[in-house]
Amino acid sequence: MIMKKLPNLERPYEKLELYGEANLSNSELLAIIIKNGTKDESAIGLAQKVLDIGNECNKNDITFLEELSIQELTKIKGIGRVKAIQIKAVCELAKRIGKPIYKERITIKGSEDVAEIFMQELRNERREVAKLIILNNKNVIIKIKDISFGGQNFVMIEPKEIFTDVIKMQAQRIILIHNHPSGDPTPSKEDIILTRRVNEASRLLGISFLDHIIIGNNNYESIFAIMRKKGLF
Repeated sequence: MIMKKLPNLERPYEKLELYGEANLSNSELLAIIIKNGTKDESAIGLAQKVLDIGNECNKNDITFLEELSIQELTKIKGIGRVKAIQIKAVCELAKRIGKPIYKERITIKGSEDVAEIFMQELRNERREVAKLIILNNKNVIIKIKDISFGGQNFVMIEPKEIFTDVIKMQAQRIILIHNHPSGDPTPSKEDIILTRRVNEASRLLGISFLDHIIIGNNNYESIFAIMRKKGLF
């Protein structure tokens, strides 16, 4: 149905204003972003076409929108360059909103704290991203450093690249964290090898290597916990 033919209280703009954004469906929220339909399709209809891509890929939530490129979006009849850019811009805003605010004094008490801070940022990354968390002797985060982006770059990283800033800052504790784009946080053989190498280097330098955490799709694994359980540490 064309948007203008809908009752006022069923139109996304009016519905959001009256009932609040939480009461709109995904297609209604996306229709507001798309803004205008075509002569043959309402904005809600176009929004549903976009969401149907997720259904076809068996995606249970709308995070798949982050994975779609502008080119893929414009293949949908009625979604042109401008609409595709609008959708991608909103996805990036949502992603940035979900990132932790590093200005806060954040104390890490366990692996679950690290996972909670970085889950939203890393769970939908399409490439492998590795970060180094540098802490003081009270486990308060003093710096978070990106150390690798994409594929094999992380597993090939040298421990000296990890410890350069740590030594300069005279910091005493570190945590490694990276994601698995597959969504499965099970450590690979390479993850275990790198963890051992970093652990050996940290002992020589007198720095406490507290954990190495892998983020999956809404789940995570602590390599330290797994290695301790298997008697590898």
